[in-house]
Amino acid sequence: MPRITLIDTLRGLALIAMATYHFTWDLEFFGYLDPGTATQGFFRVYARSIASSFLFLAGVSLVLAHFPTIRWYSFWKRFAIVAGAAIAISIATLIAFPNEWIYFGILHNIALSSLIGLAFLRLPALVTGAAVVLIAAAMTVDYSLSPGLLDSTAFNTRFLSWLGFAEIPPRSNDYVPLFPWVAALLAGVAVARLAISMNWLPRLAAVQTKPNLLSKAGRHSLIIYLLHQPVLIALVYLASLVHPAPPPAPRQSYMLSCEAGCNRQTNDRALCERFCGCTADRLMAQSLIIPLQTGTIAPQDDRVQAIAEECSIGLQLSD
Repeated sequence: MPRITLIDTLRGLALIAMATYHFTWDLEFFGYLDPGTATQGFFRVYARSIASSFLFLAGVSLVLAHFPTIRWYSFWKRFAIVAGAAIAISIATLIAFPNEWIYFGILHNIALSSLIGLAFLRLPALVTGAAVVLIAAAMTVDYSLSPGLLDSTAFNTRFLSWLGFAEIPPRSNDYVPLFPWVAALLAGVAVARLAISMNWLPRLAAVQTKPNLLSKAGRHSLIIYLLHQPVLIALVYLASLVHPAPPPAPRQSYMLSCEAGCNRQTNDRALCERFCGCTADRLMAQSLIIPLQTGTIAPQDDRVQAIAEECSIGLQLSD
């Protein structure tokens, strides 16, 4: 099938959105924004929309490249590149951020979901669409329950949390588990198959006939993805040398970060405020809050874990 320039342009737009989100994360990391800014409210929805768009476009591209006949050499070559880049990111972040390294991010998901997507290439679009609806419905129902019906502590380790069923997944700077995100790629497969069956591809190709900067960027999305964040971090770091961010109050900083993480897990703001307030007070009483924030001690430290357990038990007894 001929390359559809519009798809490249949409991927270029997704790259810009991703860069703006990562820039927000960098500003937070260097202290210019409050802790938790990049993971709450608008930015939380923004990040999920960006991840969904990349996976959706990956599903569309999978169909355009491999339907009706899978070009195995081309597929495995692309798979090796994406999987290799994902492994490289895991290694790099393990060195730079050992407590929050990326063990299953967007590239890991694209690689694995693409393998799964192959099984749906020749299925009717209606069947693939039904799978998307079922996954989305199951995960929506699960998310509305506390604890989730599908979640289990057995999946809390990095070896299993990539599936998406962990009650409390290990912290990571980019966590895009297989479920429910595989649904976004399968949605792209379904839409692309529908477009082929309805003969929409010539019309889509006619929407944009000449390349532009966005489409050129979209054709090289992987290399831009790998390079943009180191560049942005370097720029913010240089700016911090000239005009460093004012140091936040330790307790306020801890509360914002703690509540952001807690809300992602429980979706109970009142409970999170009480739990984080309890742990903050005890961490400050034991002079542990600053060492925890600076990385001198890890969240897995026995003293920190003991405080968290004591506060959890205290909240359960008070209820």
